[in-house]
Amino acid sequence: MAALGIALPSAAKPLASYVPVRVDRDTALVSGQLPFEEGELAHIGPVPGSVCPDDAREAARLCAINALAAVAETLGSVDRIAGVIRLGVFVASEPGFGGQPAIANGASDLLFEIFGEPGRHARAAVGVASLPLNASVEIEFTFALHPELHPELHPELHQDP
Repeated sequence: MAALGIALPSAAKPLASYVPVRVDRDTALVSGQLPFEEGELAHIGPVPGSVCPDDAREAARLCAINALAAVAETLGSVDRIAGVIRLGVFVASEPGFGGQPAIANGASDLLFEIFGEPGRHARAAVGVASLPLNASVEIEFTFALHPELHPELHPELHQDP
């Protein structure tokens, strides 16, 4: 990520009663991430009226960076991520707007840049009437984790002969 000029921010704190990341075996499920940048919500409002599609695409990219920050805080490093399984992308959209897939590419393209082929994933990109804090984009993530980096989950891989 350093080669791409990406420094992970501090992970955002939950806005309600949930955990940012839930690990189950070799999977990390990341709760919906908003486009926070330097502690402030970026790109507020529906697309395309309040936020242009290019800025919403940048918002999706910020959501991906924030998801990686949440994983790093929970697991100690993003190096435990083996690949990306799925994204659920929600775009606050005005009626008639259908450009959600292009906006979701802001996150998808970044994850491919970081992880290469393991960064390719399944995805849903949908328009919604509104999002928390009037954000333009919210994204949930499912990451595959390296089983060999989880001795607590796979003791059989880490036994001495």
